[in-house]
Amino acid sequence: MTKLIIQIPCFNEEETLPMTFWDLPKSIEGIDIIEVQIINDGSTDRTVEVAKSLGVDHIVNFSSNQGLAAAFKAGVENALIQNADILVNTDADNQYFGSDIEKLVRPILDNKAEMVVGCRPIINHPEFTLFKKFLQMLGSWVLRTASKTNVPDAASGFRAYSRDCLMHINVYSKFSYCMETLIQAGNSKTKIGYVSIRVNPKTRDSRLFKSIPAYVYKSGTTIVNIFLIYRSKVFFFTLASITFLISFILFARYIILVLFYSSPSSSFWPSIVLAGILLGLSFQLVLTGIITSLIAANRQLSEEIIYRMRKDLNK
Repeated sequence: MTKLIIQIPCFNEEETLPMTFWDLPKSIEGIDIIEVQIINDGSTDRTVEVAKSLGVDHIVNFSSNQGLAAAFKAGVENALIQNADILVNTDADNQYFGSDIEKLVRPILDNKAEMVVGCRPIINHPEFTLFKKFLQMLGSWVLRTASKTNVPDAASGFRAYSRDCLMHINVYSKFSYCMETLIQAGNSKTKIGYVSIRVNPKTRDSRLFKSIPAYVYKSGTTIVNIFLIYRSKVFFFTLASITFLISFILFARYIILVLFYSSPSSSFWPSIVLAGILLGLSFQLVLTGIITSLIAANRQLSEEIIYRMRKDLNK
């Protein structure tokens, strides 16, 4: 029997949770059991009482607000405990069409993907400003580059995960799981698919960030941090190449001056000193890249051990 758990992270969602819940599909071809779980992220309103009255199957409680990434991580662990074959994550503000969940899970049921991302119509999104559309497209391009995937809306949180994919997931970020899980999956050769989805009218402002600058800052720092975790060797080797190239140009310039002018002026010595510093820095960056690649190899081994432990526990 195939079991689907639909997960809804909640923080003070007593007003929007009912409409989100009733919009969820009650049956999907190929799915035998559909259950709903919420992750109560330290809500101070009646979110839990409303969830119970709606008949939510599983409630994971945090005593204080931990953030979206922690809520998602807790939901993944509970979904594995509950023997879910597929986990779908959606938002409590009813941003996404519940009926599109069938589109999300279909590639997993057909063994065509292990993770499926629901892609919003960013260009034609009625509530995105021109600037936000630009940021969404830029952010998605950066994430596609970092994750080596071709998902058009890489920031979308409307996703489906197979059981095996859930066992491989390890979330380190404290801001949002969306970027990290995509980069992690892309770099581990997980089969990733995407489908076009619809969006409902806006019910409230985002609680993930307070302003566009805050979103840009948090997203930017998260991408850099995750990139350092999963692509550290590329990062440091790229920096080493840049510093080495500048150093080489400065040294070549000095040699040319010596050959053609025999005695270059003393004003060129600062450039030589800078070239020497950059050359030393490039070697330091190469060494750092080697060390981080060894650390990354150790992390991969640790993640493989965690995966095997989860697999053994859920047999």
